Amino acid sequence: MNDRHIVSAFDSELEEIQAHVMKMGGLVEKAILDASKSLKNHDEELAEQVRGNDKAIDALEEQINDECARLIALRAPTATDLRVVLSVMKIIGNLERIGDYAKNMAKRTSILVHMTPVEGARGALRRMAREVQLMLKDALDAYIQRDAELAHDILERDRDIDQMYNALFREFLTFMMEDPRHITPCMHLHFIAKNTERMGDHVTAIAEQVIYLVTGQTPDESRPKSDHYDPALHSAE
Repeated sequence: MNDRHIVSAFDSELEEIQAHVMKMGGLVEKAILDASKSLKNHDEELAEQVRGNDKAIDALEEQINDECARLIALRAPTATDLRVVLSVMKIIGNLERIGDYAKNMAKRTSILVHMTPVEGARGALRRMAREVQLMLKDALDAYIQRDAELAHDILERDRDIDQMYNALFREFLTFMMEDPRHITPCMHLHFIAKNTERMGDHVTAIAEQVIYLVTGQTPDESRPKSDHYDPALHSAE
C-alpha cells in the first residue's frame, strides 16, 4: 500500500473515531440535562434512566479507546496525527467522568424526592447544570472546528460555574442553620452542586485539549479557581 493510501485510511478511521466521540458527547449532554430535569421535577423514573444509560457512555469510551489503540498500532501516525489520537483518548476520559457525575446526581434525586424540599435549590441546580451542558456543547464544537478562541472562552466561563457553586454552598449552610430538617437534604443537594462544579472542571479539561491540539501548547495551569471549599466528596463519586 502506498503512502497516499495509508494517509487516506488513517484519515478515514480517524473521522470514524471522531464521529464516535461526538456521539458519546451527545449522550453525556443528555445525561446532564435529564439528571437535572429529574431533580427539579422529582422524576424517579427519569433518574433511573440516567443511571441505566451510563452503561452506553462507558461502552463507547471503551470502544473509542480500542479504536485509538488499533489506529496507533496499525498506522504509526506522525507526531501531529498522534497528538490528535492521544487528545481524543483524554477527551473521552473526561466525558466518561462527566457522565459519572450525572449518574451520581440521578442517584441522589431518588433519595431527595422523599425528603423535605429546599425552596429554590432544585431550580438553581438545574440552571447550573444547564450552563455546564452548554459549555460541553461548545467544547465539542471547538474540538471539531479546531477553534482555540472558543476553547479559551470556555475556560473563562468555568469561573461562573465556580461562583454559582459557592453561592449555593452558602445558601445551603443558611438553610441548615435555620431549620434542622434541612440538614440531610441540603447535604445531598450540596453533593450534587459539587459534582456539577466538577463537571465544569472536566469540560474545561476538554477545552484545554482543544487548545493543545490547535497550538501545541497547554494553557497556563495557574488559572485560579473560585471554588476554595473542597470537602471529601470522593465517596459520592
